Amino acid sequence: MIDECKALSNETRLRILNWLKDPEAHFPCGDTAELGVCAGLIQQKSGASASTVSAHLAVLQRAGFLQATRRGQWIYYRRDEARIRAFTEDLHHTL
Repeated sequence: MIDECKALSNETRLRILNWLKDPEAHFPCGDTAELGVCAGLIQQKSGASASTVSAHLAVLQRAGFLQATRRGQWIYYRRDEARIRAFTEDLHHTL
């Protein structure tokens, strides 16, 4: 649970999770239903460098909050809602 809490301790990572909660509202220029949102679109929206966003996405993925799908040179991200729900339930029971 510590790694998950650390992943959520950054404002940019929280923003990314929020954007991916409703990708159609935050990334209207593409079809996000099947694969998720391309890392490049997340980087553009954040205004941070590609390497910084890549590091944030990796932290969220290691914590289990994101699933990644590679298609050619592109990586698409979407929330793992079941994992997020399990984490919040565990947090509720722990606290």
